Amino acid sequence: MNSFFKTFLASLLAFVVANILIAVFLVVIFASFVAATFSTKTVQIDSESILKIDLSEPIYDNPPKGPIYTIDFTSMTVQNRLSMIDVLNAIERASIDPDIQGIYINVDPYVGISTARLDEIRQAILKFKESGKFVISYANQYSQGSYYLATAADNVYLNPEGGLSWVGLAINTMFFKGALEKLDIQPEVIRHGQFKSAVEPFILDKMSPENREQMNMLVGTIWNNILKNVSEARGIDTVTLNRYATELTVTDAESARETKMVDDLLYYNDVNNILCELSGVEDEPQFITLGEYARMPLKHVGRLSKNKIAVVYAEGDIVDGKGSEEQIGGESLSAKLADMREDDDVKAVVLRINSGGGSALASEVIWHEMELLREQKPVIVSMGDYAASGGYYIAAPADVIMASPYTITGSIGVFGLMFNAEKSFKDKLGITFDVAKTNPSADLGRAVFGFAGVRPMTEYEKNVMQKEVERVYNTFVKHVADGRNLTVEQVDKIGGGRVWSGVSAAQIGLIDGFGGLKEAIAVAADRAGVANDYRVVSPHEKQDSFSQILNMLSEANAGKHFENQIEGDIVENYQYLINMLQRPGVQAVLPCKIDIQ
Repeated sequence: MNSFFKTFLASLLAFVVANILIAVFLVVIFASFVAATFSTKTVQIDSESILKIDLSEPIYDNPPKGPIYTIDFTSMTVQNRLSMIDVLNAIERASIDPDIQGIYINVDPYVGISTARLDEIRQAILKFKESGKFVISYANQYSQGSYYLATAADNVYLNPEGGLSWVGLAINTMFFKGALEKLDIQPEVIRHGQFKSAVEPFILDKMSPENREQMNMLVGTIWNNILKNVSEARGIDTVTLNRYATELTVTDAESARETKMVDDLLYYNDVNNILCELSGVEDEPQFITLGEYARMPLKHVGRLSKNKIAVVYAEGDIVDGKGSEEQIGGESLSAKLADMREDDDVKAVVLRINSGGGSALASEVIWHEMELLREQKPVIVSMGDYAASGGYYIAAPADVIMASPYTITGSIGVFGLMFNAEKSFKDKLGITFDVAKTNPSADLGRAVFGFAGVRPMTEYEKNVMQKEVERVYNTFVKHVADGRNLTVEQVDKIGGGRVWSGVSAAQIGLIDGFGGLKEAIAVAADRAGVANDYRVVSPHEKQDSFSQILNMLSEANAGKHFENQIEGDIVENYQYLINMLQRPGVQAVLPCKIDIQ
């Protein structure tokens, strides 16, 4: 009897403690949700204010879908985040706001964002300057990216003991061939096109000549465009700028001033005095940050237009089904596009793409809905950082495709990838497998631990897969040819998996012109005939707060715990590898995670 009561009391205590812990957790969740919902404080803007752009808050393409998505559940804190459209709108609004006297760029320390997004912000600042207001930039240390943004300013200042990085661009690719050999895992690759290099990290230990050719051309065209823009801004010819990078001429502050890369060497208080004089105040400049200004409520005058230009975001890996919050689900995106097609108030749709591709089947599902949508209303594609492989597949039907000169695009090609881990399990772990099956290929594609098979493919199976790859590739090429008014032969010539910069894409007909999200929206409104009477909406799936919490805590977001511990190239290549291994069927994917900062 004593044993029974001990067990009962212990179980009761465990039950009570568990419920207390759950209650505390829910209270924390609720408090965080309330904080996220009501955290926007009223910011007082003075008549001599200066908009400060420091990029201290992360900038995303896709606006948060609700307050719950601004909560970091690993630290239980509210993480402020800005959407690109909010940033661009804020800079545009500041140009006509009588309370904003100018812009102060102080990206120090520099939080890296892609060159395409950086250029979109830079273009917005250049347009701001047309208002006649001043733009000043200052930093203790300029990275190459922050300096590129800074060249939009009237004057560029640097700390006398600071420095400036000016070394050119590079693309690094991580190769796994050696690791697979050590593990006795054999990759089995089926692909079309000599440039479809997404599989190269698994079968080579360095770039193939074809891949090196396309990567050199890619990084070269991007660098030349940077040189051109910096040359126009600083009055230094491109040949000289390129020589500075080759010879590492610009290192410290003094060399930056001697080469006229910066206008003067000043300390922070000296720049403050300049800002005070320019804005008409005596003591301290009246700064308002980009985040604060972007979150200030707009004063609506008159009625809201009934005419809507819908901005739909396609960001992440393209997957079959609905996908997670950080993926493009073929089912979920096509359903969202169908809703826009059926909404009579939506006069045109802008699809903003940031994707290196993924499932070829999911891309086809989205492509079909894009075709149906285009039959009823204008469809404009705005390419962000990437719109390659599957990302370009879904863009092809659009009436107009716009991109940044730095957008990575093209990669018109497909492949199949499987791994045979039979030898690894046997020799490394002493594990063997046997199978009973009704047909010779019944176990084809059956993966152990989610990533590898345990027998090699037969030649017959390889031939079948090769036919499937060829079929999907031909479909891909035909879609692009139809959408871009090119011949199949023309598309095949620039296809084969080859990757292009936005600059090259414009020359070969893959895009219609340069411009960011704001320009794409303007084109959509013009095509719809509502250029002077419209409002922008961003449709999201409707979820109650509890569903949002469950989704944020789901397994699909579990990778964030890993990312919080390991950063940089390792986590990017890890995620790239995991995504590729988890996709079934034929894939249309960008060759690698490309970072040119």
